[in-house]
Amino acid sequence: MQSNKARFSDKVAIVLGVSNENSIGGAVASRLIREGARVIITARTAEKVDAVASKINAVGEVCEITDERQVGELADKAIERYGRLDVAVNCAGLALMGYIESTSEEVLREAVDVHLIGPFFFIKHMARVMENGGAIATMSSVTATLTFENHAAYMAAKAGTDHLVRIAALEYGQRNIRVNSVSPGFTDTPMTNALLALAGFRDAFEKEIPLGRLSTIEDVAAAAAWVCSDEAYMTGQNLQINGGLSLRRLPTMKELGLS
Repeated sequence: MQSNKARFSDKVAIVLGVSNENSIGGAVASRLIREGARVIITARTAEKVDAVASKINAVGEVCEITDERQVGELADKAIERYGRLDVAVNCAGLALMGYIESTSEEVLREAVDVHLIGPFFFIKHMARVMENGGAIATMSSVTATLTFENHAAYMAAKAGTDHLVRIAALEYGQRNIRVNSVSPGFTDTPMTNALLALAGFRDAFEKEIPLGRLSTIEDVAAAAAWVCSDEAYMTGQNLQINGGLSLRRLPTMKELGLS
């Protein structure tokens, strides 16, 4: 078996949704690079992706996941630059909140565009250029399995993407392309810092987690790296990286101090 440092020494990877070095996408890209991959990272804005790329020794590209043309061009750029694509990880996401009764059509469509239609484009075009097999992963959420208050459109779209992964696994298996999803729980990232600063918020989550702590970006990156490595004989699956939170329940808004 190869050592961890060599797992991706002959691989080319794309990580979509890397606008911050300390985000899940940033951690995934850094992990793949440490293990030998040549990595292209993307974000919606050139300024953000270029800043991260220069820090982690990646190639930066601009890509909007909801634009099929841009996603297709991103896949083609990997072939033009490196002649191959072996690994693709989608980490794009938006924290869209709202109950069904209060969710506007605009928010609903944005949730579906980013968390279902975008991953559909991503899987379609990354697989299109994988000529020698490969691995595709997309970030899901524990809320695709457990219901949570005030996130109706987000949860529904994430659940749809988990089923998309199963469909894609069947369609692309004959080409030796594996497709899986990874479900973090509530994770300490730049996007969640403000919430974690609220009194009692972290404790309300952690008391529901059998392993006793929130998932970290490093936890998620380690799982994404494994599921995209040649060691993972797995496809069409959802990997729960949340310390066992999926075995229990999510705290209520009242318990989190948000109602």
